[in-house]
Amino acid sequence: MQVNSNNFVSLAEIAIHKPELQEAVSEGTRRAYEKRAKAMFADSHAQGEFMRQQAYEAKRRALRNLPDLLETAEANLQANGFKVLWAVDADEASRHVQHILKKHHASTVIKSKSMLTEEIGLNHVLEDGGIRVVETDLGEYIIQLNHEVPSHIVAPVIHKTKAEIRDIFMRELNMESTDDAAEMVAFARKMLRRDFLNADVGISGGNFVIAETGSLGLVMNEGNGRMCTTMPDVHIALVGIEKVIENLQDYATLNQVLTRTGTGQNLTVYTNIINGPRREGESDGPNDVYIIFVDNGRSEVYGTKYAEALSCIRCGACQNACPVYRNVGGHAYGWVYGGPIGAVLTPLYTGLENASPLPHASSLCGSCKQVCPVDIDLPRMLLDLRY
Repeated sequence: MQVNSNNFVSLAEIAIHKPELQEAVSEGTRRAYEKRAKAMFADSHAQGEFMRQQAYEAKRRALRNLPDLLETAEANLQANGFKVLWAVDADEASRHVQHILKKHHASTVIKSKSMLTEEIGLNHVLEDGGIRVVETDLGEYIIQLNHEVPSHIVAPVIHKTKAEIRDIFMRELNMESTDDAAEMVAFARKMLRRDFLNADVGISGGNFVIAETGSLGLVMNEGNGRMCTTMPDVHIALVGIEKVIENLQDYATLNQVLTRTGTGQNLTVYTNIINGPRREGESDGPNDVYIIFVDNGRSEVYGTKYAEALSCIRCGACQNACPVYRNVGGHAYGWVYGGPIGAVLTPLYTGLENASPLPHASSLCGSCKQVCPVDIDLPRMLLDLRY
């Protein structure tokens, strides 16, 4: 994805003067912020903070041991039947996917929500090569129809009002006019069903890779993710190298805080642990499962004073809490990651010279650190990146 972060000020000014965007982002982040607090501290404030501390320790331990964990994960994934590939950058990751699609004579791909594939610009690469790519997460589907990119880590279409979504469906899919959200969802489900049944390959991201068991963990609220990973004959998962954790206990710990801070739920509707392709005697599931570990700048951050940014579990809580993000939305940040975490990751991954305004796109109020489920010190890193 092209980096446009040096235009943050002008993009933010445009966003501030869009009443529909202001309405949508303000309401969406407010609801998410309140749901997170209610879910995280449902039992008690002390219990919520205890969960955060456990999650902090799980991710920091994984980062400290990352080189060894990657080797362990590779060995155990392969033992489970995964085909493991490595990509140093976006180009290599995309080439791996193209090679797999060519090998399996694929022409249509269905995708589950993945910020990493946005980061590497995978859709554009595949479409330029003649592959039909269909986003199946409802929010991602909407913005794909509108030729946009996600504006939030968890809620990609948070910047759109219901009326705007209705207009997109009417224009792009010839939907009859309706203001009923349930009818719009049912219409989208009907349109996507054909692609689920006919796709050659499913592509997903991954919330966690569990080194001990050689498993891929996926957390979601829509059934599209499970269909993308089980209905086609081939499943490709792309994950950042920082997504590896030690064991199932850490997965349970991190899953608890991810769902509470990301969506305000004790548990999402679908919590998946994938242990490889279809086994002999099983009647369904893919015959081939590939997992591509993507670096794309992460190893350059590892070992620096910014390494804790790699602990991010992509919950979006810092975006919902940030007064800057709540006023300008995600697109103003000019790359795939917006909000406080984006203001740190974008200059680290793409170069500070390509994102120099972003560390200043913060009041340093500290709300992002306060809500982060793994206690990343984002204000400190934002300040360090300024100077």
